Amino acid sequence: MSQETTSKKASSFTLGQKLQDYKALVKFALTTMVVFSAVISYLLAPKVVEYNWWMIALFFIGGFLVTGSANTINQVVEKDTDAKMKRTASRPIASGRMSETEGWIFAAVTGVAGCFILGFFFNWLSAGLAAFSLFLYAFIYTPLKKVNAISVLVGAVPGALPCLIGWTAGNDSIGLGGWALFSIQFFWQFPHFWAIAWIAHKDYSNAGFKLLPSVEGPTKYSAIQAIIYSLLLIPVGVLPYFTHVSGFVSMFIVLAANIFMVVQSIRLYNEMEVKAARRVMFSSYIYLPIVMFALLADKM
Repeated sequence: MSQETTSKKASSFTLGQKLQDYKALVKFALTTMVVFSAVISYLLAPKVVEYNWWMIALFFIGGFLVTGSANTINQVVEKDTDAKMKRTASRPIASGRMSETEGWIFAAVTGVAGCFILGFFFNWLSAGLAAFSLFLYAFIYTPLKKVNAISVLVGAVPGALPCLIGWTAGNDSIGLGGWALFSIQFFWQFPHFWAIAWIAHKDYSNAGFKLLPSVEGPTKYSAIQAIIYSLLLIPVGVLPYFTHVSGFVSMFIVLAANIFMVVQSIRLYNEMEVKAARRVMFSSYIYLPIVMFALLADKM
């Protein structure tokens, strides 16, 4: 094998590895899921009356860059903690494959670019909300995770803001419809995140994270909290109908999805096992696309 061929292969591997590292840095799958809810909320806005795929693509890119920036900052700040946990030890910065400086530069470029796209092509109100969400997630929620479980409540705000950002980008204003969508995603996060924290409790605890509502960890109290927030999704789920975002049919689909989440949370309380928490987690992953697509299909 010639030296030139070897050099090309090494270069290809380095480029491929670098792209994989950036993909891990932005948490590609998680970011896509977050931006998905933002795009659906954008399409649900009353002023969006047709699918302009160029604008949809621009909004997706802008939202993806901002969310990716927040996730990057999260990994820079938590690099030492990530290195202690099996599920995160291989992340680019935690493993040492990427420097903190590179992480900060990447986060700054993507964050500014994402906010600019939202502001220039849509409106500066949505860009401002995106910047606020990034700040809240990266600089308030992230360090708070080691202090108190209240961090989950704080983190639920930037977690739900993509819905409000999407609505605002499409409607040029913050309205009741946007708050209705925000509320659904806000309350959805509690059983979703607590199920994840239940499954990974040992790993999280060893790293110093305090994420479950009970200081003792996976207890009946934590399961009850998941039930309570799942129940709160039921009245919240009818808000899109009463704020004239979506129609009568979708209200019943959302109601059925909410009841399903309550049932899974009750099973967690009864069984108190990791497999029950895993059911809650997977149910929450299914819940969001079903609800969002139902609302969009039944848009008023």
